[in-house]
Amino acid sequence: MRAALAAALASALLLGACTSESDQPDGSPSPAPSPSATASPAAGVSTPVEDGVYPDVGDPGVDALHYDLSLTWAPDTRVLTGSEKVRLRSTADADHLQLDLAADLTVDSVTVDGKEAEFSHDGKDLVVSTDVRADQRYLLVIDYRGTPQPVPAPTQRNDFDTTGWTTMPDGDVWTMQEPYGAYTWYAVNDQPSDKALYDITVRAPRPMVGVANGELVARRTIGGRELTHWRLKDPASSYLVTVAIGRFTRTEDESASGVPMSYWTPRDHPALIDELRRAPAGLAWLEDRLGPFPFDSLGFLIVDSESGMETQTMITLGDTDYATSPEVLVHEMAHQWYGDQVTPVDWRDVWMNEGMAMFLQGAWMAQDQGISIEAVMDDWAVSEPELRKEYGPPADYDPKAFGASNIYYGPALMWDELRKRLGDDEFWRLVRAWPAGHAYGNADYDDITSWWSEQTGEDLSGFFDDWLLGETTPARS
Repeated sequence: MRAALAAALASALLLGACTSESDQPDGSPSPAPSPSATASPAAGVSTPVEDGVYPDVGDPGVDALHYDLSLTWAPDTRVLTGSEKVRLRSTADADHLQLDLAADLTVDSVTVDGKEAEFSHDGKDLVVSTDVRADQRYLLVIDYRGTPQPVPAPTQRNDFDTTGWTTMPDGDVWTMQEPYGAYTWYAVNDQPSDKALYDITVRAPRPMVGVANGELVARRTIGGRELTHWRLKDPASSYLVTVAIGRFTRTEDESASGVPMSYWTPRDHPALIDELRRAPAGLAWLEDRLGPFPFDSLGFLIVDSESGMETQTMITLGDTDYATSPEVLVHEMAHQWYGDQVTPVDWRDVWMNEGMAMFLQGAWMAQDQGISIEAVMDDWAVSEPELRKEYGPPADYDPKAFGASNIYYGPALMWDELRKRLGDDEFWRLVRAWPAGHAYGNADYDDITSWWSEQTGEDLSGFFDDWLLGETTPARS
């Protein structure tokens, strides 16, 4: 999640991994994007739901399997031209398919399985008239264009108030879209229960370059434009997908365990690379506790923002000292396991992402500062009751206060209490086992709380309910 300006609250990083790159001369087109050859036939199949906190975004009737996005950005005119192929599964018999797409974008044409289809685009709802059957697959092709704008965020934080496509005065672009906002730049089922595979091709005039999630499988200059093609082979929720277009320099690195790492920094701020080179040490610390890094590569992207956000395999950070601090790097990398590898079914359970990432950040800070974890938690516990009172319990928060500190500190304290209750060995074993045993899927409140009860042989339902749904902060041991 986005970095808060409050003390010790971690920012969210955009993850966009890149493991290969080919610079080729003008002339030859990029190979046509295609789904990852290594993906299983079931990859991208999800069980979409209507969101319990933000029901107006997303449609449980659609299960997107693969998005193939071809994006051309004209910074002078601020026009985005997109051609999108969506392989999807209908979850029910219906006479239409519905995706989210901002009203700022004009749809020129839509086809379903190669045939032109009638559609309406009222507000952010793109409704395609076509008869569909439950569990059948369809190929939706959408051509669109327009000047994307960010949308208001349901938050009271002071480091961001909009989400989605953001254009800077110089024409550079970045996207952060938690809890929603992906629909500001492509047609999407914009709800976290619907995970899909992605191919993203970006064209922009040089010296700009497009950065996105996954593996950089092609990079070429064609007619004065820089083309990059990115492939995300593991299913991702829409809020974990990003694109940035700007004057970036790429620096390659590698973790101690052999994970390829890339740093994308603004060309006019070369010193920022020194901040990011602290990431491999933090990743090694996390792998000691959580197991092998769950994706093929990891990227870090610096943009002109006051905050940042984790996305799958590419972490996007603001260019502030706090956003690139070691504790934030640890927090955002922790989301690769808690949030990205296993993602909440809906936004009620964002505490699953932020609470564990915050606890891990606290454990790292304790070791780094030579103090106990309890000392860090004692400090955080001071403000937690007031946060709970103002914004609600972590798993029943005020929908107008998304991302407030109550979803960070309360669950972090909860995990520390469970650590003390179970003992370090058992606690850390289960912290490691949860994402590995639920890899690349979604989970909700009942899933994770019942799993901890089953694994420990204790009925922990009351413990979790008190910490996550209680109006008052439980007593600490």
